[in-house]
Amino acid sequence: MLIFLDIDGVMVPAKSWKRPELLDDGFPAFSQGACDTLRRIISENNTVILTTSHKSNFTIQEWKNIFKLRGIEISDLKALPENTCRLSRRDELLKWFKLNTIEEEFIIIDDDSSLNDLPLDLKKHLIQPSPYIGLSESHLKEILF
Repeated sequence: MLIFLDIDGVMVPAKSWKRPELLDDGFPAFSQGACDTLRRIISENNTVILTTSHKSNFTIQEWKNIFKLRGIEISDLKALPENTCRLSRRDELLKWFKLNTIEEEFIIIDDDSSLNDLPLDLKKHLIQPSPYIGLSESHLKEILF
């Protein structure tokens, strides 16, 4: 399964009234609920593709280390290409799907509101957490179809 994964609002809840705790790597801590939920859905057969706006700020190995420091092991980690054209998240994903043929199941875990305008064949794979709460156990039923 492919897991398209955002960070802000998904792994790190967006709380404008509270500055997120930074870990030793200088990146914000993930919420415990998001970590627990992601660990339950990731297996060795999954590929995680980062969609976050931070995706190009770190190498894949640095991202693996960021996840590992937060207790999440991801063996197959990739990222969408750098968004040099400043596309919306919706358009970034549409471009990726236009250029890539996939034959496996996938989910898109992202709080970005532009994804509400995805075509229905893609939108039915969208898990959209509240940005103030992030990914949580309540999303497992949607994810583990």
